[in-house]
Amino acid sequence: MTSALDIVQSYHASWTSGDVDHALTHLSDDVRCFAPDPEVRTKEEWRKYLNAFVPMLTAAPELTRMTDSDRVALWYYPQTETSKTVLASELFVVEDGAIVEIRLAFDRLGYAPVADAP
Repeated sequence: MTSALDIVQSYHASWTSGDVDHALTHLSDDVRCFAPDPEVRTKEEWRKYLNAFVPMLTAAPELTRMTDSDRVALWYYPQTETSKTVLASELFVVEDGAIVEIRLAFDRLGYAPVADAP
């Protein structure tokens, strides 16, 4: 039996290396997704969300992780050309070998381009 942490680590390593399709194999078909964007709630919406973000990703160094049975929390820095220090956190719930819930939190303004000075 694969642990919740193993499933989440494989999911995270897949999408942060650009393989969104493989990452989504770790999600249940009826996964519940909660992201700063209110239009992202289903597996298909999550696919679109990741496919839009992943091409901008330059790195995703992990800060830490915590696990409690079927729940795993990750903190990491999803880096892009506009940001290197915005911390993201995700809380996952895993049941029957698949991720059934994802709660993502980060500061969206941290990814906004810096305005040109006058």
